[in-house]
Amino acid sequence: MTSVIEKAAEKGVHSLSPHLVCKGAANAMEFYKKAFGATELMRIAGEDGRILHGCMSINGSSVMLVEEVPDWGISGPTTLGGTPVTMHLVVEDADAAAQRAIDAGATLVMPVADAFWGDRYGLVEDPFGHRWSVSTPVREMTAEEIHAAAKDAMCGEAAAPA
Repeated sequence: MTSVIEKAAEKGVHSLSPHLVCKGAANAMEFYKKAFGATELMRIAGEDGRILHGCMSINGSSVMLVEEVPDWGISGPTTLGGTPVTMHLVVEDADAAAQRAIDAGATLVMPVADAFWGDRYGLVEDPFGHRWSVSTPVREMTAEEIHAAAKDAMCGEAAAPA
């Protein structure tokens, strides 16, 4: 017998997927296509065109979207004044991925650079208030090497390894 998780996976939906609230979710879906090469899996729009449910695939992972409706307690980052969450994308070329997102309308938050943990890493914010890191692993490091590099990067104030 096929599990519900397997059935969802057959439709491109993973057992854990971010569900983004966007002021202008239909525009967000188009932005994600341009910025991150997203593929639309499903779109259910209300009579007014607002997205009641959207599902996309980005880098092989499912991302769901819904239109913000503050009266229903559904608010996106632009209404809330920011987001504490960052979507993390592992990509082949972080520099190119960040530039593609910027060209599509994202704002650069942190320029792509070599990070102490061995990745090329940068951060952009989309026009809907969601933050996206782009990361390309460039060198393998052990946990001990990363801890030592973190300590150096943080001027000796890094936390002890877990």
